[in-house]
Amino acid sequence: MNTAKRKIPFGFIDDQAKREIRRSILKAIAIPGYQTPYSSREMPMARGFGTGGLQLTLSLVGRQDVVKVIDQGSDDSVNAVNIRQFVQDVCEGVQTTLRTQEASLIQTRHRIPEVPLREDQVLVFQVPYPDSLVIVESNEATRKCMHGEGDYSRLLVKLYEDMVHFKKITLSHRYPTQIHTHYVIDPSPIPRYDVPRLHQAPNLFLFGAGREKKIYAVPPYTEARPLVLDDIPFEVEDFTHPETGDRYCCEVCGSDRSFLEEFKQADGGSVWQCSDTDFCASMLEAAEAAEGVI
Repeated sequence: MNTAKRKIPFGFIDDQAKREIRRSILKAIAIPGYQTPYSSREMPMARGFGTGGLQLTLSLVGRQDVVKVIDQGSDDSVNAVNIRQFVQDVCEGVQTTLRTQEASLIQTRHRIPEVPLREDQVLVFQVPYPDSLVIVESNEATRKCMHGEGDYSRLLVKLYEDMVHFKKITLSHRYPTQIHTHYVIDPSPIPRYDVPRLHQAPNLFLFGAGREKKIYAVPPYTEARPLVLDDIPFEVEDFTHPETGDRYCCEVCGSDRSFLEEFKQADGGSVWQCSDTDFCASMLEAAEAAEGVI
């Protein structure tokens, strides 16, 4: 009886699967915003916990790469820690990092890093629902026709109904975004704060939906604009005090130019902190270094 331990392929996924996923990625890049179908593989985690993004990461990673994994901007959440550990276990020799600027391949769950990315970096999104039209049309065949014809009138009606009923657009995340003047994508549940940062970015954005078996992309220097009504401008999250009008600052690093998260305190007050933990740490280090110089 052969008791030798079976060798796990580099990156966990076998070569044939990697080739199939890479071909789908190339098609997605060639047709910006188009949802390219692919054969999603079973992964050692439940669907909905990043299997689509992880398959893209494991298909692209090489021994020379440095991988960073974030969850809502954080490096130390359960999702980020476990995926990062899995990449280390199945990709022999691949380095991981907590620093955005050191990474060549970044897998993210619902945030774009605060630090602007470079041309040599790839950002891979974990996507639960790839189709922006699903909120107005349940039939997939009908949605495909609507995407092909560029018919997004029902999405615009949804935005108009929001204005009529609530005096504002209520979509706080997953905001429909038009790519290269045609396809409208679901940019994953990123906050509206991150949507404008897709536009003309120098890096490649890849979106992987494992449960829905779809891959789509926003190539470098591509037009990406939020879907809006002509007379209603797009607005991002407002981090200003309702009475004073002053912008909230991060409690840890003091930043007033990053996406903040609110934490309720026992006394009923609130504390605001940077969502991006690496950015927050970098700002804190820079402030401490400046104090040291003085």
